[in-house]
Amino acid sequence: MNESDISIKFCGAARNVTGSQHLININGYKLLLDCGLFQGKREEAYKMNRHFIYNPSEVLSVILSHAHIDHAGNLPTLMIKGFNGNIYCTSATRDLCSIMLQDSAYVQEKDVEFVNKKRAKRNLPLFNPLYTINDAIEVLNYFKSFPYNRRFTLDGFRNMIDVTFFEAGHILGSAQIVLEIHSKGNTTKIGFTGDLGRKNLPILRDPEFIGDVDYLIIESTYGGKLHDSSELMEQDLLSVIREALDTNAKIIVPSFSVGRTQDLVYSITKLTERGAIPQFPIFVDSPLSVNVTDIFKLHSECFDKETREYIAKGYDVFGLDNILYIKDVNESKQLNTIKGPCMIISASGMCEAGRIQHHLANSIENPNNIVLIVGFMAVDTLGRRLVEAKDEPGKVVRIFGTEYKVNCKIKILNSFSGHADHNELLNYIANFDKKKLKAIFLVHGEFERQKALYNSIVASGYNNVFIPERGEEFNLS
Repeated sequence: MNESDISIKFCGAARNVTGSQHLININGYKLLLDCGLFQGKREEAYKMNRHFIYNPSEVLSVILSHAHIDHAGNLPTLMIKGFNGNIYCTSATRDLCSIMLQDSAYVQEKDVEFVNKKRAKRNLPLFNPLYTINDAIEVLNYFKSFPYNRRFTLDGFRNMIDVTFFEAGHILGSAQIVLEIHSKGNTTKIGFTGDLGRKNLPILRDPEFIGDVDYLIIESTYGGKLHDSSELMEQDLLSVIREALDTNAKIIVPSFSVGRTQDLVYSITKLTERGAIPQFPIFVDSPLSVNVTDIFKLHSECFDKETREYIAKGYDVFGLDNILYIKDVNESKQLNTIKGPCMIISASGMCEAGRIQHHLANSIENPNNIVLIVGFMAVDTLGRRLVEAKDEPGKVVRIFGTEYKVNCKIKILNSFSGHADHNELLNYIANFDKKKLKAIFLVHGEFERQKALYNSIVASGYNNVFIPERGEEFNLS
């Protein structure tokens, strides 16, 4: 490369929403924005997560936007393949990764054990987990954390790169990233939104504007889609709970252990405290969610004003007496014998692994039950098939290799989404000076969603808007 060459290679979350990885090459020095797991069809995901389209040993640093597994979940594999640099993130993200990566390894080990029993009976080659719990622990030694809005310089880049984290408002510790690259007397600014949150969501501060940049990498999960107002969140949830109480129904909620689970519990707490609903049994059935909630309590610097005031008044915003957090697997199994009304909140969020699959298998054929969807479900996940079942009564899905008919009610509350919708993304982009912004790259979105957002961005007067394919590289200099 020439002395001032800068390029970006899009290695994941390119025309899909999982496996976020963007490789930046500055004069031959390489850094990675995020290193997430690809989630989808089992064998395809297995291959993509195991094989990088760059050499991990050549990457000097990783800058991590947040702790969700589709952004951070393949860091141990990167280390196994030869990465030996620093991983930069906020302190809350580091704390969340300390438990989420171990949980990811545990789930992989258990899933592989289950799948291999079936493969062995069919004389098929056996799988190995991507990484072990020990690998997940070891990679934590590579983490370095920094607060929001405080510029720092990357080690190993000859003082060429300064980094600043800005609030993304997506989950606890989530950050937008601004890179200031100094070369030959010039400074190039690259902005990366990570997953961009929404205004007025529970608990967290609103997303910040990162200031003008030369190049913007922005998520596009909900391009072409509009959410219900976040202000309707509690009203929408109240409607579902009242229906369950009236019909003695069981509500099954697939929920990400970080973010949506805490938002749900917080909203239920407020509804109960003001007398809108009576106390009824609520089970948070996820060891990870229990540990994550403990980490939330350590990071009040991420909370918005309303949440801090609520805590100051003496409220436990993460649970009343009727909210039971469950770790023990036997207690989890006993939940399947409980009749409604009750709510079971369980991981994983896209229903691809974990205890939620057992609860769904035991509940979705009962027409009185409700499956409540509160987050994005990627293509080829069980969660997406459940979303599709809302418009396809009696749709058949497979869980643990067995077919189940979806007879239950499917309720979708997109007001709980932690991602900005089409108009919110456009409003965010409108902050950038058209004369200074040289290019916009749309990532972390399905292609149809990205095309819708692309058309609106171009119509609003921005030039050089791109929808990169996986492996596509752009020279910025």
